[in-house]
Amino acid sequence: MRALRFPILAACCATAISCTPLFSQDDTKSNMSSFQDDVSFMKKHTPIVMLQSGDAAVALAPDYQGRVMTSTIDHEGGPSFGWINRKVIAAGLLSEEDRKGKLEEHIYIFGGEERFWLGPEGGQFALYFQPGTKFDFADWRAPAAIDTEPFELVSQSDSSAEFKRDCEITNYSGTRLEMGIQRTVSLLDGSALAKTLNIESVPAGIKAVGYETDNRLTNRGDQAWTEETGMPSIWLLGMYNPSPSTTIVIPFKSGDDSDLGPRVNDTYFGKVPPEYITVEDDVLFFKGDGTRRGKIGVSPQRSKGVAGSYDADGKVLTIVAYNVQDAPSGFVNSMWEHQEEPFVGDVINAYNDGSPAPSEAPLGPFYELETSSPAAALGPGETMRHIQRTLHLQGSEADLDPIAKRLFGVSLEEIKASKTQ
Repeated sequence: MRALRFPILAACCATAISCTPLFSQDDTKSNMSSFQDDVSFMKKHTPIVMLQSGDAAVALAPDYQGRVMTSTIDHEGGPSFGWINRKVIAAGLLSEEDRKGKLEEHIYIFGGEERFWLGPEGGQFALYFQPGTKFDFADWRAPAAIDTEPFELVSQSDSSAEFKRDCEITNYSGTRLEMGIQRTVSLLDGSALAKTLNIESVPAGIKAVGYETDNRLTNRGDQAWTEETGMPSIWLLGMYNPSPSTTIVIPFKSGDDSDLGPRVNDTYFGKVPPEYITVEDDVLFFKGDGTRRGKIGVSPQRSKGVAGSYDADGKVLTIVAYNVQDAPSGFVNSMWEHQEEPFVGDVINAYNDGSPAPSEAPLGPFYELETSSPAAALGPGETMRHIQRTLHLQGSEADLDPIAKRLFGVSLEEIKASKTQ
């Protein structure tokens, strides 16, 4: 197992580092409900495991692959930070006949602010396309093991829960991958929150919730996973409530493209219009307003191991950090095409949901922050580990601003002044 480290804990990270919208701002005001309301609703349709420490709480769904559905800074009356798709949850799993012609034929979008997935999505080693199919949505399917099949709840306490799942998935090249998955979700206490933020203590005026997920992938087969067979990766995706005042912020290493490659990949679903993204020398701003579908990626050469967002109206700073580790086999490429470089992919992604074209409905809308592990070059019985921490901080801008500067290298005023607002 490779060495693990959170770069935002390092001292070096304490230094500073055309198309019109399809909806009006009034159409995209955040419909964030309360945590208590969301949990009450979900409990009517699926088992929920609650983690709680003081006012902070996290709700997990074993039947939805142990995903973090939502979290809050105040379990009695606080906001619900995860985006919840009530319509899909209430409908439940459909029969094969009822799924035909519906989105559920391809994926069940239950929502949730951190779910366990596997990469790559596209390419010759894709896990979401069967051998011989085309790289278009008609043939795209989320594997059942990470879409509709439950994870086993192994153990739980007030502050953590452990899940596991064994499965087999055949990739686009026909390789059968026998996998063992372990996932532990743990609430972060005050000292862990402060350590993640690289400060002595969380200011008294800030309300916070944070959790860590420890995700492990094991090769249960008798053949090694290689560049010839395909190597999967751990892929974590978080779905959050969009709003006109929400801006995604991703700091990255500055430097010439000839040395580090492009600063951002903004062509996943067609090039992102300039009204939705601002790319500077060492940071980018991307709209999280849920008005237009678009996705971006940051390479491992550029990544600083952290991404986040700021909701200026709600005064909520969200931080997502992962364990940066050596990647001798690279990172999987999820582009929907036959790839010349299947292991030259991104490590951080962000997605703004919304209408893909005039008159077409959005999936949510929501916005996403995503991180990926390196490609799992594992021999039989070997394990890879990918750890992610998610924090939500709510407070005055005077208290939040130093944290934004420390982690993202920009002030809240700079975030709000970007043309993504």
